[in-house]
Amino acid sequence: MKLDWKRYLVIAMNMLAAVYLLLAVTAFNKPDDAVTVCSKVKIDIRDNIVDGFLNTDEIKSILQRNKIYPLGKSMQEVNVRKMEEVLQQSPFVDKVQCYKTQGGQVCISLTQRMPLIRVKADNGDDYYLDSRGGIMPYTRYVTDLVIATGHIDRKYAQRVLTPMGNYIVKNKFWQNQIVQLNVLPDGSVEMVPRVGEHIVYLGHPHHVDKKLNRLEKFYKYGLNRVGWNKYSYISLEFDNQIICKKN
Repeated sequence: MKLDWKRYLVIAMNMLAAVYLLLAVTAFNKPDDAVTVCSKVKIDIRDNIVDGFLNTDEIKSILQRNKIYPLGKSMQEVNVRKMEEVLQQSPFVDKVQCYKTQGGQVCISLTQRMPLIRVKADNGDDYYLDSRGGIMPYTRYVTDLVIATGHIDRKYAQRVLTPMGNYIVKNKFWQNQIVQLNVLPDGSVEMVPRVGEHIVYLGHPHHVDKKLNRLEKFYKYGLNRVGWNKYSYISLEFDNQIICKKN
């Protein structure tokens, strides 16, 4: 059987021509990073529970100070890896991802470390605790957080105050009611409420959720009837009882 070489050659040439045209059209339609300019920067900050310290203006400022803010630059010049490295250096950034899209847009997506409590200890320490027990430096930003004072070292803050802080911010009632936690020399805790002229003594911070549940019921069925300023001191130290001292 004799092969028709001319026929196969024509077919092969047509296939090569089709592939060439496809590649040419694709290359022609693909924007050239060298001439495409970044026309938009999209910054997405993912928050939860409480307000953090970062906003879009702060992210923009960080990149501008390092002369890598992409707006107006050619897409070829934009180094998204360098942007990630610079933003990751911020003590308030948890994770960050930067990437380019067709059409001259640069996207920045990040999650920030969430502050739980501001610690102002007797030893001079002044910092924030994040939701994972990490130490965050004091900053000029103001946010509505519980302040912890008294005899607090960093180990105590991370081991004891972090779970308390997480419980407080996840409970809307206590997030609004608790203003200050004061740690006494023996490690027990006093609580200063927003409403009412009294101090709440939690005792040693064990089973804090049960103690606060008991106190919430006392607020609802007790103080709502007799008045929020009737007592100066409320102790939750012992199980299944509340000890009050009158004004």
